Amino acid sequence: AIFAFAGNAIFAAVYYSTQRLCKTRMFSDFLSNFHFWGWQLIIVGAALTLPFGYTQSKEYAELEWPLDLAVVVIWVVFTVNLIGTIIKRRERHIYVAIWFYIATVVTVAVLYVTNNVALPVSILKSYPVYAGVQDAMVQWWYGHNAVAFFLTTPFLGLMYYFIPKAVDRPVYSYRLSIVHFWGLVFIYIWAGPHHLLYTAVPEWAQTLGMIFSVMLWAPSWGGMINGLLTLRGVWDKVRKEPVVKFLVAGVTFYGMSTFEGPLLSIKSVNSLSHYTDWTIGHVHGGTLGWNGMMSFGMIYFLLPKLWKSELYSKKLANIHFWFSIFGTVIYMVSMWVAGITQGLMWKALDESGRLQYPDFVETVTEIVPLYWVRAISGTLYLAGFLLMLYNVWKTIRASKGADLSDEKASAPSLRPLSIEKQFEQKPHR
Repeated sequence: AIFAFAGNAIFAAVYYSTQRLCKTRMFSDFLSNFHFWGWQLIIVGAALTLPFGYTQSKEYAELEWPLDLAVVVIWVVFTVNLIGTIIKRRERHIYVAIWFYIATVVTVAVLYVTNNVALPVSILKSYPVYAGVQDAMVQWWYGHNAVAFFLTTPFLGLMYYFIPKAVDRPVYSYRLSIVHFWGLVFIYIWAGPHHLLYTAVPEWAQTLGMIFSVMLWAPSWGGMINGLLTLRGVWDKVRKEPVVKFLVAGVTFYGMSTFEGPLLSIKSVNSLSHYTDWTIGHVHGGTLGWNGMMSFGMIYFLLPKLWKSELYSKKLANIHFWFSIFGTVIYMVSMWVAGITQGLMWKALDESGRLQYPDFVETVTEIVPLYWVRAISGTLYLAGFLLMLYNVWKTIRASKGADLSDEKASAPSLRPLSIEKQFEQKPHR
């Protein structure tokens, strides 16, 4: 789901927005097509190998070494295409969204290669070069920052492009967006050890992870506030436009998720939440709420523009929105309750100081009803997704084709300014 749904949503929206922010076509149509088909083949490869047990058994790094190599190759293709487009741009200023895109392609490359260094022993089996505590630390340095730089920074860049476009207003504070960028880039990379609290990882590393996680509150909420305040004076569009509904909901879930993450990294809270379904609820609040809602909003924004047709049904889009909202919220709440129940039962002691619930199955039995609630909420979210697919299909069927030839426009080549001219330019707000 991360590579297939979120990955394709990121790539499509980045390709669309980069060309408009740089006022030029992508660096290479061949690389764009190679990227698309290569990525789909990786997804097919993952779908064929993982169910048969060909996996490294590492979170967010399950793929075996042949697919890892393919991911690296395709990621390099994407990076070259993006950087090449930025170099040949016809717009002097590099908008903040592109800063987030650059951070994504550079950091994910380093993370993925470092964590997936392995020794192949057969065509579909390998062993990591790291072991023990070192393996755990490298894995969660990667795992945490895969969430940061694959599921967060690209979507933040897209937020800074699509929300102003959807409401036809400039971003609330450009300076705040720059602070948001540098704050995240500096702090996020150090927060990984909070996944390993109360383990064999050195205490100083655990404390460092907790401190930097708490520090993330500031830039994360700064970005959320910046996104929401961009709608000042046009809040009526949230009521009228499904695109704006989804984007605003996505940013709101981003705020909720980035509040909960640092909260769970505090050791006293983590002593209750660690290894429980509370963490599952937190993760799905980010993926279903933040990534999902943003992706849906971008799809509804791009579809009419790319196929030159009105959206088939705004009513269906609104129903999809409410299905997604209720599905996500109910999912999160059910897992919060299940997680807190698990944590309290595992820690409960009787009068003699012994575990009150020594059998693990007692905890499982207690939370089975909440798993049914989760199943229902997930089905609701899926139903909304299927409504979107139907809406997309009908919109494309009613269109005249995705002919973008009339969007071509000439623009002057970028000419370097003299040093004196550069100093004369006023800074952006």
